[in-house]
Amino acid sequence: MKKLSLFFTVTLLIALMSSCGSSKNIPYLKNSDTVNFDKSQYLYDAKIMPKDELTISVNTTNPEVSLPFNLLMQNAYQQGRSISSGSGGTLMPYLVDTEGCINYPIIGRLHVAGLTKRECERMIQEKIKPYLAESENPIVTVRMSSYSISVLGEVARPGSYMVSREEINVFEALAQAGDLTIYGVRDRVKLIRKNAAGKKEIHTLNLNDANIINSPYFYLQQNDIIYVEPNKVKAQNSSVGSMTTLWFSATSILISLTSLLYNILR
Repeated sequence: MKKLSLFFTVTLLIALMSSCGSSKNIPYLKNSDTVNFDKSQYLYDAKIMPKDELTISVNTTNPEVSLPFNLLMQNAYQQGRSISSGSGGTLMPYLVDTEGCINYPIIGRLHVAGLTKRECERMIQEKIKPYLAESENPIVTVRMSSYSISVLGEVARPGSYMVSREEINVFEALAQAGDLTIYGVRDRVKLIRKNAAGKKEIHTLNLNDANIINSPYFYLQQNDIIYVEPNKVKAQNSSVGSMTTLWFSATSILISLTSLLYNILR
C-alpha cells in the first residue's frame, strides 16, 4: 500500500511540474508594450485566387454608359450573395477560373489572380476607358464574396468556417473555433496557404509574441488552414494511455500463460 501511495504521489508531482513548466507559454501577445503597431495598418493585402467569386461594378456620370460593363442577373432571387448595381439591377458574380481569369463584358478574358482588389480595380478602369468619353472617369468597385478557412488541431471546435467579410486575422479565426485548448502550442501555430501560383506554403506563427501583429501572415486569406499542434503534456498523456492498454494486455497474457503452465506442471 505504501508503494502504491508513493507511486501516485510522484505521478501527481510530475503532472504539476509539467503544467507549471508550460503555463508560461499560455498568454497571447506577452510583449505588447514593446511593439510598434503603426507598421500593421497597411498589412492587409489579400490577393485574388482561382475559384474566388468577385462582384464588379462600374459607375459613370452617365449611368447608361456603364451598363455594358455591369453584368446583371436574369433572376435576382437566385443569388443571395450578389449586390445591387448603380442602375438598380443585381450584379452577377464572376468566378475566377483555374487559370486565374474571368470573362469580362466587352473587354473579354482578364487575368486577375494574384492581384489585390485595388490593383484589379485599376486594371479594369484602364481597360474600359477607351470605350468611354474622355470626360468620363469610371469608378470601378471589386468585392470578394464569402470564402472559407479551416482551423484544426488543439482548438475547442475544429472545422471549416465561412468568412462573410474580406478581412479576418488569425486571432479572429481561432475565436470562431472556440480558441486554443490548454494543450495547444501557442508559439508554433502552423498556417498552410496556397499562393496565387498554386504552390502550397507553410508558415509558423508565434501567438505569444505581440510582433505577430506586424507579420504578413497575421491576416488570413481564402482557403487558409490553421493547425494547432498539441504540447508535450497532451502527447505524453496520449502515450501513457496507449502504453497502459498495452501493459494490461501483456500482463493479462502473461498471467494466463503462468496459470496454464502451473496447472500442467503441478
